Amino acid sequence: MATAFFVIVALMLLIYSVLDGFDLGVGAIHWLVGRTRDERRLVLGAIGPVWDGNEVWLIAAGGTLYFAFPALYASSFSGFYLPLTMVLWLLMLRGISIEVRSHVNDPLWHGFYDFVFTLSGALLAIFLGAALGNVIRGVPLNSDGYFFEPLWTTFRVTGQPGILDWYTTLVGVMSFVTLANHGAHWLALKTEEPLRGRARRIATTLWWIVALVTVVGFFATVRVRPTILDNYRAPGLGWLIPVVALGGLAGMAWFGARHNDLLAFISSSLYIAGMLGGIAFGMYPTLLPATTDPAYSLTIANSAAGAYGLRVGLVWWMMSAVLVVGYFGYLYWMFRHRVSAADNAGH
Repeated sequence: MATAFFVIVALMLLIYSVLDGFDLGVGAIHWLVGRTRDERRLVLGAIGPVWDGNEVWLIAAGGTLYFAFPALYASSFSGFYLPLTMVLWLLMLRGISIEVRSHVNDPLWHGFYDFVFTLSGALLAIFLGAALGNVIRGVPLNSDGYFFEPLWTTFRVTGQPGILDWYTTLVGVMSFVTLANHGAHWLALKTEEPLRGRARRIATTLWWIVALVTVVGFFATVRVRPTILDNYRAPGLGWLIPVVALGGLAGMAWFGARHNDLLAFISSSLYIAGMLGGIAFGMYPTLLPATTDPAYSLTIANSAAGAYGLRVGLVWWMMSAVLVVGYFGYLYWMFRHRVSAADNAGH
């Protein structure tokens, strides 16, 4: 049962990364795509109906983590208190920038909140990537399962690491580039010219950087966490997960060059899903590795709730999942069309 919830939490975080990932990516390239106030309003219109709903997956993943793996929840939310607080503020600033921008028809007002939207989206992409880097690298857990990390120390991954070191910074940069590329594909799918053409050019340029950091990130991850390849050496179909990521990477280039915006965006989504799924598969059954003593690592065995609670929780989770998936399907179907200048009238 604990394995099932490991898959569920990983799946929910994966869905969040794909859905809210393009929101963050749109924010990161907001000023590059939109050259005027009206164009930037159209950029916001491309995510306007869905951005707040996409955030639900992060909240739901946190709630599921709370009842399925309470030891991990307690340890990570105390040890990562500072970066989680910063992420919370950035999420609030992003929401404020989207909702408040149109309340006053003034160039200075619009420019300020456009800047806040871009800054919060870019920093969120970097911080969430750095958080993933910490989970892969490991943290200095003690025998009670708790830890503390300063924001940075020597930027080394050994000794007393900080939240930011060379590896977690690399993963943060990789997250930023990946989500910016993802957001560009979303804008190419949802907007018309000239925004669509600019988004396509940005996606084409960023693809080369994504390909580069994918290679660099792979070798860096193997150096920092060599055991992440152990599950791939065992018999099974786990090797198909990185194949999905590589297929998505190739698909972005292939379909992007042919201006097939829908398949290019789907390919970007598969790339993100394959990368995160590959990390989860390589980490299993470890939830949070310890850099102090491997015996202190948090795993599904020593962090999960009781079997009865997990069984009851699974029933309720499945019922709510049906409602959520149905709602999101309806939402994206209703707002499946491209945004245009006509949609921007009156804003």
